[in-house]
Amino acid sequence: MRVAALGDLHCAKTAQGFFQPLFARIGEAADALLLAGDLTDYGLPDEARTLARELTTLRIPVVAVLGNHDFESGKESDVCQILADIGVIVLDGDACEVQGIGVAGVKGFGGGFGQRALGPWGEGIIKQFVHAAVDQALKLEAALARLRTPQLIALLHYAPIVQTAEGEPLEIYPFVGSSRLEEPINRYPVSLVLHGHAHRGQLEGVTNTGVRVCNVSMQLLARMFPDRPPFRVFDLPPNQRSGGETSAIQAPDRALPVER
Repeated sequence: MRVAALGDLHCAKTAQGFFQPLFARIGEAADALLLAGDLTDYGLPDEARTLARELTTLRIPVVAVLGNHDFESGKESDVCQILADIGVIVLDGDACEVQGIGVAGVKGFGGGFGQRALGPWGEGIIKQFVHAAVDQALKLEAALARLRTPQLIALLHYAPIVQTAEGEPLEIYPFVGSSRLEEPINRYPVSLVLHGHAHRGQLEGVTNTGVRVCNVSMQLLARMFPDRPPFRVFDLPPNQRSGGETSAIQAPDRALPVER
């Protein structure tokens, strides 16, 4: 099972034809495509329609989550429906199976990482912010709990660990991700975590239990790999929990995604 992944497409109304060569390459390289949020630039239905037209060239399953840009205009329901109408599975605290691989998806939220994570104390608006982060973590946990496949992928927009956010300005760390998203990932046998949002972050890191986390922001991939199209492809064996190439950042009891 070859899974392609990228995020932060920021598709504009004027992008007709821009993504078709990229999606053609993805269709040749992978069995499924996972999109890690910020599918549109301003969350407008016209932008979603443009992206939908670009995606119709693909003949492989597409699973997505929304990002913060997709909420910008308050039309996120329209964006979801437009993409669903062409067969894209948009997850929001939901789970699905694609050719034997389980995918749990949620947008995620900010709040910061580790001991510097924002706590629910003080003004009501701060408590609301933290509550939003906790709610997203609970939705991810509920989605993971629904899956019984040997391989589990957590698909997010916001970063669940600080490692893949490093490179972003320190001042915006609280808005890049939240370690509250890491907690449910560590409680389930997740094979791979994919996220975007951190355009200036790092490619990879691990949770504190050894789960591999990959930042698939299109802008980051274009900068790190200027000689190839900005997406990544991972091989995941659908019918076993371990095997393949060994890796220093992969816990020995977890199924191993091998990147092509």
